[in-house]
Amino acid sequence: MTTSRYLHVLWDWNGTLLDDLDLCVDVINGVLARRGMPPIDSERYLALFDFPVRRFYERLGFELAGDTFERLSFEFISTYDARRLETRLHAGVPELLGAVAGSGRAQSILSAHRESTLLGIVEHFGIHAHFSQIAGLDDIHAHSKVERGRTLCASLGHAPDEMILVGDTLHDLEVARALGIDCALVARGHHPAPKLRRDHELVFDDLAQLRAYLCL
Repeated sequence: MTTSRYLHVLWDWNGTLLDDLDLCVDVINGVLARRGMPPIDSERYLALFDFPVRRFYERLGFELAGDTFERLSFEFISTYDARRLETRLHAGVPELLGAVAGSGRAQSILSAHRESTLLGIVEHFGIHAHFSQIAGLDDIHAHSKVERGRTLCASLGHAPDEMILVGDTLHDLEVARALGIDCALVARGHHPAPKLRRDHELVFDDLAQLRAYLCL
């Protein structure tokens, strides 16, 4: 299947371009420890993590009554944001973005991250010039990217078959299907390869494989 029809690549941020798995595991373990709950390792995190994030907290064993979810979200995000510069881009991201741009395609970010913080960290890593738009959510609860994605896609002016969303979780696949666009998944983020491949065929083990696919 040729990729030449794609005029715009929509990138997820956390886990896809940004390597933040270790930080997420460390921060959630802090949340668990403050409540006397046992820690998890990265393997357990990958098995449990999901969207909406409320489901992830439930799988961890939190009792989400009243406004507990909101408090947990604030605690996690405030700690994550304070330490966000401890993260790094996945290896090869600048080169990948440059190769995609060199192939004549435009690029944007569609993320469940809070948009105000997202803009700053993308600029911090010096890759903001690659993106036509950087779109995140307007709160910290990471419910879904579908509505934000609809707004973004409408503003880009492309037909659905001219866009592809690249992500690292099955939520990215759900978003792409809701938007009516293609999806490629990279198993280097917050969902492991076996979980991704159970629901989707176009799954890459790393960004090098993805680059070869997009830049044929």
